[in-house]
Parts: sequence; structure tokens; C-alpha cells
Amino acid sequence: MHPLQSAKWGEFRKKTGIKVVSINNLQLTIHPIPFVDYTIGYIPKGPMPNKQILTELMKLGENEKCIFIQIEPNVETSNNLKLKIKNLGLVPSAHPLFTKYNFILDLTKSEEELLKNMSQKTRYNIRLSERKGVRVVEDNSDKTFKEYLQLTKETTQRQKFYAHNEKYHTLMWETLKSPSPIFPLPSRERIKERGNLEAHLLKAVYKQETLVTWILFVLGDTLYYPYGASSIEHKEVMASNLMMWEAIKFGKKLGLKKLDMWGALGPNPDRNDPWYGFHKFKEGYGAKHVEYVGSYDFVINKNLYFIYKILNKIRWIVLKIK
Repeated sequence: MHPLQSAKWGEFRKKTGIKVVSINNLQLTIHPIPFVDYTIGYIPKGPMPNKQILTELMKLGENEKCIFIQIEPNVETSNNLKLKIKNLGLVPSAHPLFTKYNFILDLTKSEEELLKNMSQKTRYNIRLSERKGVRVVEDNSDKTFKEYLQLTKETTQRQKFYAHNEKYHTLMWETLKSPSPIFPLPSRERIKERGNLEAHLLKAVYKQETLVTWILFVLGDTLYYPYGASSIEHKEVMASNLMMWEAIKFGKKLGLKKLDMWGALGPNPDRNDPWYGFHKFKEGYGAKHVEYVGSYDFVINKNLYFIYKILNKIRWIVLKIK
């Protein structure tokens, strides 16, 4: 199960004011459209739908006044699945919320093998950061979370991309944060006892200054890297590279099998893409590059869907101009 399909995530989303509905082992959110009495449904990172599920979603969508339900399965692509999607009558989404690609790192390999599979530059940067005296620790305190919020704001402004607001991050952290730090390391049994999903806040410190903050999720046999932020100061000490390596070692100590890096560009990324730097950073760790089936709309109201697509296209043009 992906974190976005977990009960804990549903609990968090309810706190943000979003309606959360569970149906046939799927968790979806219902989002109102401003100024009209209609909504959009969203199913992130669930299983592949079938005709039975779509029949139930049609009834639910009609009851919730959904124009459509956006579906983004957490399933790797194949020719058979592409044919299945076509037969289900799903429409490719104009604006996916998740990337179609991702990096997944096998944590069952030894540290020596993991280092060997990294790019030479990544290995060098990790060792450089260690020599410079950068330290990575977990700190779930209010003070460090405020640093995370500030660095997130700085990072989004510097990189010029959209991100969730402070309230979203705060409610997420309050709902999911681990009740105790990972150092000393909690047992796998204790994590299972606490409930499915846990969040951990790590920071990379150099000369008493926090340079990088990451929030990691632990669920099932997988470690997830959903949120990260960094300072523009002391870029020369490569704190982000050491942060990833320490996160990898943390996952191994917990006995986890995979590290999900939460998104990537395609196999031939454009250097001008604003996410190119993030992609190359993750690629340097030797993870497997995977492709998912993609994002699709299950149309409930065909006439309103056509109008919505036109208006939404105009909206995105305006946002890009801004």
C-alpha cells in the first residue's frame, strides 16, 4: 500500500477540510470546484481499477456531483495494462498530479554494493560532505519543523515551483510524525504497533547551521522521500548528498526493502525542465528507473467535462505566466 492510500493519510486529509471516501479498498478525496456546485474526485497511488470498481465509482461520482474522477494507479506499465486501460474507457489526464516515472532503490543490497552502483560524482560528494563535518540527525522538535517550513519556502521560491502551503505541511506533520526519534533506532515491531504510516524529520547540520531538512515516510517494507528542502548557504559541502546516503542507511537498519524517491522525469529528460536537477540528483544513487501506467480521468459528466477542460487549460496558461 502507498502512503496516500493509508488510513493515516486519510485522517490528515480530513483535517485539511477535504472529504475522504473509502470504497472497495480504495481511498479517494473529493475536491469542490470554486463557484459551482460540482466536484472532482481523486484516487492517488491505488491499484489498477476494473469494470466492477468503475461501476461503483460511477455511482459514487454521481452522488458526489463529480465531473470526473482522476485515477493515478501505483502500478508499473506494460502493454497489457495499456490495452486494459483503453478498454475501460479512461481518458488520459491533461494535468497529472504525480509524475509518470520514479526511482526505486533496492535496500536489500549491501552498503558496499549500493556505493558501487552510484555515480562517481555522487560517491565523491558523499565523502566530501563527511570530511567537511556535516552531520545528519533526526529532530522532531518544533524548532526544527519551523526550520523545515522556512527552508521549504526558500526552496520553492528559488526553484520557482508550486508547493503546499504552511498549513498543509503543519497538519501533515502533526498527524504523521513519529512519537520518538529513529536514533536510537526503533524496532520493526514497534513501528508496526504504532499504526501503518510514520513520518520522520531529518536535518543535515554544518557548523550549527541547518542546511537541509527532509521528511521521510515509513510504511510496510518501503521508505519514502516525499519532502525535502535546502538552504542556499554552504552548497559546497554537499549536505543533500550525505542526507540521501544517511536515509538509505536508515532504511536498511529498519530492514526495509525499497526506497521510493517519489518521482522522476522520463528516460530522456530535458535539461531546461525545472525538475531536471532533482532528477539528476536522484539518478546518481543508482536506483531503478520505473514507469507507471500514468494518470487517467474517469468521466462522470461528459458535457461538463468538456467545458472543464477548456477552462482548466486557460487557468494553467495564466499560472505559467505568473
